[in-house]
Amino acid sequence: MSNIKQALKDRILVLDGAMGTMLQAYKFTEEDFRGDRFKEYPIPLQGNNDLLSITQPEAIKTVHAKYFEAGADIVETNTFSGTTIAMADYQMEDLVYELNFQSAKIAKEVADEFTKREPQKPRFVAGSMGPTNRTASMSPDVNDPGYRAVTFDELRIAYKQQAEALVDGGVDLLLVETVFDTLNAKAALFAIEEVKEERNIDIPIMLSGTITDASGRTLSGQTAEAFLISVSHIPLLSVGFNCALGANLLQPHLEAIAGKTDFAVSAHPNAGLPNAFGEYDETPEEMGAQIEEYLKKDLINIIGGCCGTSPAHIKVIADIASKYKPRRHAEFVSVSH
Repeated sequence: MSNIKQALKDRILVLDGAMGTMLQAYKFTEEDFRGDRFKEYPIPLQGNNDLLSITQPEAIKTVHAKYFEAGADIVETNTFSGTTIAMADYQMEDLVYELNFQSAKIAKEVADEFTKREPQKPRFVAGSMGPTNRTASMSPDVNDPGYRAVTFDELRIAYKQQAEALVDGGVDLLLVETVFDTLNAKAALFAIEEVKEERNIDIPIMLSGTITDASGRTLSGQTAEAFLISVSHIPLLSVGFNCALGANLLQPHLEAIAGKTDFAVSAHPNAGLPNAFGEYDETPEEMGAQIEEYLKKDLINIIGGCCGTSPAHIKVIADIASKYKPRRHAEFVSVSH
């Protein structure tokens, strides 16, 4: 297996763009989401994108291939909501292992094809572990601030099941992403450490938080630097931010952490901020110009796109990234001077 740590020394790695944006273009109907297997399912399934890894695997495969063709080094599995907690919305908790395993398998097959074609540019698969739709450090009920909709232990168990299935499916690394509540992320990281210990494996971990608004804080109230400090006890491959903001608004938060960590730094911003219709208008060129500022300032090691980004965005980003050297930081600086 090719080593992602080695690749990080050699170049800035490019992460893929949005899965949701690409799947929307297919205009899948309720019938498409169901496929044959879930024809008689008692509740509506449209919108359960993770399920498409089972019912529309060719579409998922095509999306991964398009991102690799555009220059991505890493694609994320189609598993953003792949926990029992998030799948409860569709009464599909029992399918969680299969969803994650299949998603990982599909992505790995495509990655292997591209690596075979271009051995000098190995391709990697990141098992995407989203934030769930519940938060462990805040109450969803304004009248009862002490109430919690989920416990740390429930999150840990759910994330552990997801991590095990992703590892079994063949991912190269795990990406705990779109973290709006650091306590949720800690449950995921704790679960991954358990899996690593039980299986005696050392799978790299990317961690990506979300700064939710102009206050410059995560939803659970942490600044970028506080977020970094509170997760730095775990041996991470990279730490960074994704979603919520466009590339230019994300820059100060990357600046806040880039000089303070030996981990690699990652970013996958949105294609600007959503317009009145919830769509993202930033062109690949506009986004690329903003991301070039990160590279000029030596802020990042891994760059990609989140909401609203497409293979066209990733191609522009990959072309720009290829002209720059990765941010230097202690862990990856080679000792052979």
